Amino acid sequence: MSLECESKHKSDDFIAPPCREDIEIIYRDESLLLINKPSGLLSLSGKNPLNKDSVHYRLVQNYPTATLLHRLDFGTSGIMLVALNKWVNGLLTKQFQERTIYKTYTAVLQGLIERGEGTIDFPIGRGEFPLQKICLSSGKAAHSEYRVLKRLQKPARTRVIFTPHSGRTHQLRIHSQEIGHPILGCDLYYGKGLDKYDTHSAYLLSPRLMLHATTLDFDHPVSGERINSVSVCPF
Repeated sequence: MSLECESKHKSDDFIAPPCREDIEIIYRDESLLLINKPSGLLSLSGKNPLNKDSVHYRLVQNYPTATLLHRLDFGTSGIMLVALNKWVNGLLTKQFQERTIYKTYTAVLQGLIERGEGTIDFPIGRGEFPLQKICLSSGKAAHSEYRVLKRLQKPARTRVIFTPHSGRTHQLRIHSQEIGHPILGCDLYYGKGLDKYDTHSAYLLSPRLMLHATTLDFDHPVSGERINSVSVCPF
């Protein structure tokens, strides 16, 4: 599975607001960390010196050899896997590449999805910075599965579990928008033909991006044990 890139913003002048929440250590041993990232925290420090605060910046204060194996978007919360040495980093990176690491995400989407489960297969390519787009001619294959957990009213919305089988940039955001049910609070893909501040925009329906990395399953690089890690969804 390719690394999942964190969201880029429309201007290099973007200054991330302060994140007051702490990073929770879910699991720790000599080889790796499993952490719970809060929403509103960069995975890596930005080019702008005012965007120094990040998951990586915080972790290396106590774990100087920590390296991120994947990233989550600025607004996405949830579970992340971190290597504590180069050897472990290499072994876990291979698992990502061989797609033996499985992840699920909890999301709340705009509107009511009729089918209880389904698959979304739309290739994704580069759009106008910072966006990606559906591109049937030259996009890279992207496959997502979803399962409805609950349908809610006033306003109409649907809580789902996503299982991505590829790791394209913004994959779940784009796929959600493409099926007509964008993720609530999404500042980049909030509904086709809508302005971000349109009264029907999914962006206005939540103060944060309603996307949470809920589970991550992998083989421990030392013991070989299959680890099934969970981060409880905060919404």
